Amino acid sequence: MARRTSHGRRRGGAKHEESNERWLLTYADMITLLMALFMVLFSISSINISKYQVLQHALKAAFSGNILPGGKSIAEQGATQNSSQAPSTSQATAVVPLTAIGSGLETPTTTTTTHVVQSATPLHSQTAAQREAEVFTHIKHELDAYAASHGFSSSVKTSIEIQGLVIRVLTDDLLFASGQATLDTRADGLLAEIAQLLNVDETHPIDVEGNTDDIPIHSSLFPSNWQLSTARASTVVEYLVEHGVSAHRVTASGYADQRPLASDSTPGGRARNRRVEIVMKRIYGNEAEP
Repeated sequence: MARRTSHGRRRGGAKHEESNERWLLTYADMITLLMALFMVLFSISSINISKYQVLQHALKAAFSGNILPGGKSIAEQGATQNSSQAPSTSQATAVVPLTAIGSGLETPTTTTTTHVVQSATPLHSQTAAQREAEVFTHIKHELDAYAASHGFSSSVKTSIEIQGLVIRVLTDDLLFASGQATLDTRADGLLAEIAQLLNVDETHPIDVEGNTDDIPIHSSLFPSNWQLSTARASTVVEYLVEHGVSAHRVTASGYADQRPLASDSTPGGRARNRRVEIVMKRIYGNEAEP
């Protein structure tokens, strides 16, 4: 009987110890889960505010300014906690796509970006005007050098004026004979050089203007100086087009004696007034170059 009782006590003690170990396993699992939960809560509570605000502005522009509810409150709450890391408005708007401009959104980001584009527009125009001035200066320099090397300095003058680059060519003994609108052979090399230089930039329009003195003309071909000046301008236009200048860039005008450069009371003044002006018109800028 004593042996049976001792054996029964041993079996009951083993069962009691096994039940005690089960609750320890459950407790350990709960502690592990709580630790994992606190780690997750800690990780999501730390937000990089600067990166979050940059992402917020980018999403705002990409989705037409509509952001998820709570986005602004999160940004404002984070700014109070870590305001030193928050970027300024100008830095945040630097990543906004240009497609957001002009969408009509009345948000601070859109307004700031619009001001940036408007301020950049004059810079673009200024750069184009500078390129235009460089083209004019280059053509003037090359043509002045050509005229000097061929003995045309007294008959060919270039200047950069309000309307653009002006090339003045006296007609006497260079372009046309007196009372005629047929090109002289001496004009071939000069006009070919002018045509080549005008094609340095093919965006600017060109106006060829014929001018005469105030001495009336009555011939079978030209009843007045109006017809003569217009015919001479048209002849020069035809030559330029034949030598590579695009026809849609060129126009011909005749002004007779209405735009004199000098007094018609002297032979020298009348010689200066008998001229053809080739004007490469200005596109950018409204003031003459210094």
